[in-house]
Amino acid sequence: MDQDKPLPRRLDATPQDLDRARETAHAIAAKITGCDPGTMVTAASMSHYVYIGRDVVVKLVDAGGHTRLDREIALAPHLPTGLGAPLIADGREPLGTCAVRYACFTRVAGTCPGIGLPDVDAATAGRWAEQAVQRLHELHTWKPVDEPADTLRGSPVHEGFVSRDALTAELDRLAATNLSRHLLTGLRAIAADAPPHARYDVPVHADCDWDNWLADDETVTLLDFERARYGEPADDWTLLAVTSGPHLHLALDAIANTTATDRAELRAACELRDAAFIAEDLRKALDQPETPAWLPERIHDLEGLIDGRRWWRRPR
Repeated sequence: MDQDKPLPRRLDATPQDLDRARETAHAIAAKITGCDPGTMVTAASMSHYVYIGRDVVVKLVDAGGHTRLDREIALAPHLPTGLGAPLIADGREPLGTCAVRYACFTRVAGTCPGIGLPDVDAATAGRWAEQAVQRLHELHTWKPVDEPADTLRGSPVHEGFVSRDALTAELDRLAATNLSRHLLTGLRAIAADAPPHARYDVPVHADCDWDNWLADDETVTLLDFERARYGEPADDWTLLAVTSGPHLHLALDAIANTTATDRAELRAACELRDAAFIAEDLRKALDQPETPAWLPERIHDLEGLIDGRRWWRRPR
């Protein structure tokens, strides 16, 4: 292993960087478990190096980079039983001129369903949605104290809906761009019905799209608690449902049935948060000197929200 060059903090890593990180993960897993973890396979991640062995998963990040892995490590031992992959060990390892922050988890059975649940039939999507909603309901009814409560309370990130005034201000900034007036009017109508402020009274995952689950037939496991914070259940319901692709309404039915939530109130709460996510993304994109490649997709999402009324129009 090359000990003279630190892991890069950016994700535009070279094959040599990835090989070096894989070797590091292998060495960490072998030391922790006392046996060869087998070939470490690279898993997709936007902010880490993640490697999957025979029985373990190792996450690596430059210790001088972001601190989200620290949040997951702090929460893992305290989560309700069955939520998240079990944490085996964590720590720091020197690597060249930097320190590597790592977490080693027990490997959980299943594969990642993916955003939009591609190639998943309705019956399977319905089973997975019911399981996922139950997992999230267990998180939302958890009553953390002491360290985990402080960890959730200290989250520096709150994406999505925060307050009516904040959303209105975001839309005012969008008004100075070339965004369609028709679509902007639709967003303003949603904002006008928003409550003054979001609640902050239950633990939420805050990143529970279908890229952060593992599914094994009827069983699903929620992963990556790095953005967990206090919020309200709709923060999670929105992400779960909107990333269910053509099965959005199956997810909404599962949520309403499990939590005994009024369906109209649920749809309105999800629509509001969907609008806030999209408005924030559009404003960031339209503020940039060069148009991001993903902007057309978010415009398409906005059209589905306003013109398609995706939270209200059930499929035939």
